[in-house]
Amino acid sequence: MNYWLMKSEPEAFSIDDLQNMPQQTEHWDGVRNYQARNMMRDQMKLGDKVFFYHSNCEMPGIVGLMEVVREGYPDHTAFDPQSKYFDPKSTPEQPRWFMVDIKYIRHTRRVIPLTELKQQEPLENMPLVRKGNRLSIMPVRNVEWDYILRLENP
Repeated sequence: MNYWLMKSEPEAFSIDDLQNMPQQTEHWDGVRNYQARNMMRDQMKLGDKVFFYHSNCEMPGIVGLMEVVREGYPDHTAFDPQSKYFDPKSTPEQPRWFMVDIKYIRHTRRVIPLTELKQQEPLENMPLVRKGNRLSIMPVRNVEWDYILRLENP
């Protein structure tokens, strides 16, 4: 099993939105970065666990846990001219962008803020806390996953 962190702005799609979806499941669409796309297309597998991270908000941080319930498949929003994620170079025959389906597991017991994550020496090599890393999807090592879960109880 692999572990991941996926960012979303809560104004666009929040952990509460995911929890309120039918079957608490939704596709993770609109990713328009090739490195993040490759992770969803090639590396994310059924059953992988994911931290839900709220970004670009008053207190950015980890707010919940999710699970991959469908592996990478073409992102249909790229084919829709009415979508803000439309890409005329992406076609159903030759899709350029991919997505996965994720399912809500639970909220974290508290928001684990980025400021706190940056202060944790065991997380110093985690892409999330390194300067200049703006990817919306990133891998999380097993030891980082376990460590972050222990941070839920201050």
